Amino acid sequence: MESLVKQETQPKPRLIVRLGVFLASHHILFSVICCSAGIIALLLLPSLAKNTYLSENALIPGSATPLFSTEDAIEANRFMKGIEAADGDSIGGIDMAKFIAKQIEELGAEVCYHKFLPHSKHFHPLKFFTSMSNDMAIQPNGTDTNFGINTVGIIRAPRGDGKEAIVLVTPYNSQRVHSNELLSLALGFSVFSLLSRAAWLSKDIVWLSADSQFGEYAAVSAWLNLYHNPVFPSHSVILDTKIHGADHIYDGNAEKAEFEAFKRAGTMAAALIFKVGETRRYGDRDSVTMYAEASNGQMPNLDLLNAVHYLAVHRQGFRVNIAAFSSLLSSAWLRVIADFFHTLGTVLRKINPDWKLDIAVPDYVEGTANLASSIYKQAIGVPTGSHGAFRDYQVDAVSLEFTPTFNVRNENAKSLFLLRGGRLVEGVVRSVNNLLEKFHQSFFLYFLTAPSKFISVGVYMIPFALLLAPLPIVAAALADGSKTMKKLAEKSIGDSKTNGSADFLQSKGGSWKWLQAAKVLLVIQLWAVLVSLLPYYITQIPDATPIQSSVIWAMLSIVILIALYVMSGSPYSAGVEWKLLKATMITSISIGLGLMSIINFATAQLGALIMIPMCLFSRPLKARSGMNFLPRAVLLASNITLAVVGFPPAALLIMKGLSKGSWTVDIGEFWVWMEFLWEWSSATYLYLFLVHLPCWLLCIHVLLHPCSQSESKMKQE
Repeated sequence: MESLVKQETQPKPRLIVRLGVFLASHHILFSVICCSAGIIALLLLPSLAKNTYLSENALIPGSATPLFSTEDAIEANRFMKGIEAADGDSIGGIDMAKFIAKQIEELGAEVCYHKFLPHSKHFHPLKFFTSMSNDMAIQPNGTDTNFGINTVGIIRAPRGDGKEAIVLVTPYNSQRVHSNELLSLALGFSVFSLLSRAAWLSKDIVWLSADSQFGEYAAVSAWLNLYHNPVFPSHSVILDTKIHGADHIYDGNAEKAEFEAFKRAGTMAAALIFKVGETRRYGDRDSVTMYAEASNGQMPNLDLLNAVHYLAVHRQGFRVNIAAFSSLLSSAWLRVIADFFHTLGTVLRKINPDWKLDIAVPDYVEGTANLASSIYKQAIGVPTGSHGAFRDYQVDAVSLEFTPTFNVRNENAKSLFLLRGGRLVEGVVRSVNNLLEKFHQSFFLYFLTAPSKFISVGVYMIPFALLLAPLPIVAAALADGSKTMKKLAEKSIGDSKTNGSADFLQSKGGSWKWLQAAKVLLVIQLWAVLVSLLPYYITQIPDATPIQSSVIWAMLSIVILIALYVMSGSPYSAGVEWKLLKATMITSISIGLGLMSIINFATAQLGALIMIPMCLFSRPLKARSGMNFLPRAVLLASNITLAVVGFPPAALLIMKGLSKGSWTVDIGEFWVWMEFLWEWSSATYLYLFLVHLPCWLLCIHVLLHPCSQSESKMKQE
């Protein structure tokens, strides 16, 4: 009688505990719902994109009448002819640098040179935790014969105090200058010439003519490294040396002093990199392509892109483009999805006019192609241009590539292009010049679906959150979470005092089998670390081809894994249950994706899309012996498919197929891709080998687990 009264008066567990017990007991259904909702939400992102807008009112782009005139365009043509003559007589690019410096001096601006060396491409583990530009050291002794020379011009603002600066960058290859690069230099000089006469400047102007013979990024990054980290050599840095096999001796102390002094302006407020691409024979008007992705998914403030887009489209009549996956533009299955969402959006809009999801089919297809490209380029973690070097120093920068449609011999069309391009650059400089503080109003975390449409962090995190939601529930359920939660409920209402703490901690007769699963995880993580370090030794092999390096890498990885299992024992020898092994795998991927989302969200998003379905629905192949043929065949095919897709080389093939439309398989391409990632110190390399690969191997362990007959009763879970 007393026990009945006690049961009636006993308070119920808290709502959050009861909800956890309910979700754990229905974790399979919960996983299916969350994964399906996450994928649908990801497909809906192009429909949820918003129009861009200016958050910083001080930018006021286009409010002033442009001062860039036809006289400046004529001056650009005159500069281009002069630099063509200098290029014909140039020895190792020196005469071109001298000609640019002479033209800058005639404007009354300050000028200096910057000598730099190509950076090393050898793999080193500590490279992921240091700056890329540290190995671009200047050699003050002048004995190196292979170097580049940047020419830097500085205008001191008449209304400024020298504390802030705007950087303009024009890349060109000093060893082989093309006609489009001459046009880029002419455009840069004409804008610089105009700004040297501007009385409204409140920020210094720096024009960097970047020698891109070793790559655009290398030239800009080397200059930025010296700009922010001064070097004080023991003796002068002059170019009295052999340059690419030719003797070139400088005369006069004044010219030597220009090479000795590295001049600086104020703190960089923003940077604009612009160049003229190859002439396009088709199209109704000139276009501008914006590149904004920097290292590890970093993006410039959206206001900078908005100002460029507004001035280019609404003031100068350019067509603005962003990179897109061309293979998706002609995808039939994507059009089917677009038709479905358009029909669904039309129905929903009739219910509520505020639900504007009925995006047109062509707009959805183009938005998806642009969104896929934006996510992919951010996930790779490699800058799409030299603007990425500025972002490493927290300077907002964007690269513009002009694509003209005129014939190079058409002087009138060329002058008109220079006029419009010069006014665009002038307008961007005016907008940034108006700022009283750094860019901060708009977004730094976003994806682009069009030059004028974006998806903010608050929207694109929804699919990621839905995909991650079932992971802790499934892990708790697999580790006998229902019983544990019941004991937690008893402990939360104070009824566990009589049971003691030992009963609460014990599970399944006081078993500590989860330690064996943790041991397997530790061994696999150790193996992954060793595999990620193998390229340091493989790159020491002389004249090794990418295919040979890939094969050596794979063979050494297998040998190391076998050796670790010989020393620590087989993962199945200690009787580790597959449920605990899977729970450990899910816990590991949860922590890995959570950490990666802080470093590079795009990488975490793609990783979640590939890994989470594989982790959630992986079951031992022998556990299906008691099932009917059709369900068993479906589960078997799905598990094998997910395991194959989750393998890193297979993921590379899928990304290559979507981005380039090529589905050919080459073993050496995986080595080239990994070399590309570690050369740029991309955190994606660390994710692939310290998070993705271990979880994939644990999934294979789960699939091959020799589970007992009692464990194969799937309906009793």
